[in-house]
Amino acid sequence: MKTAIYARVSTTDQTNAIQVRELKEYVERRGWELEGTYQDQMSGAKVSRPGLDQLMADARRRKFDVVVVWKLDRFGRSLVHCVSGIQELAGLGIRFIATSQGLDTDESNPASKLLMHILAAVAQFERELIRERVSAGMKAAKAHGTKTGNAIGRPRRIFNRDEVVRLRESGLSIEKIALQVHIGVGTVVRVLQTVGKVQDHVA
Repeated sequence: MKTAIYARVSTTDQTNAIQVRELKEYVERRGWELEGTYQDQMSGAKVSRPGLDQLMADARRRKFDVVVVWKLDRFGRSLVHCVSGIQELAGLGIRFIATSQGLDTDESNPASKLLMHILAAVAQFERELIRERVSAGMKAAKAHGTKTGNAIGRPRRIFNRDEVVRLRESGLSIEKIALQVHIGVGTVVRVLQTVGKVQDHVA
């Protein structure tokens, strides 16, 4: 049986070599053929995982029959991501094994099948929570006058544009108008530009 090993390792974790060695020994004990070893560095800052991306690309080319990892959390960034990847592998007819947790998606393993159903249900619950948060964000955005759920920063400040013009005509500098009306200097400049009253700043 052609096998792929996937390991997500840390530059500071002393178990890296042990993790990979145990996976290789697991494959050897079963007399399977090691087709490839894929690795990524663990990082809280980086989202990209080229090793995993290559593994999934090779899986779609049917380069191996089984994927072996040390632990489930080494395979995906989140439970949703893990389950999604395992389900894709299953759809390709590829078996998934997490050696230290006894998880094996082989059809003849009823305990693992039950566990996968539970994990899939929890992952679906997480997806629903994410959808609810996005929906709440959309509603909050609309309440602040935007049409999307993207981050909108500070709510747009409401101010009297005529007051800005009047203060400028009275001789106040742009900086002092900004302080008095509680808006940014750039906003003052834009308002005055619309009425042709922008001149050099007066302190």
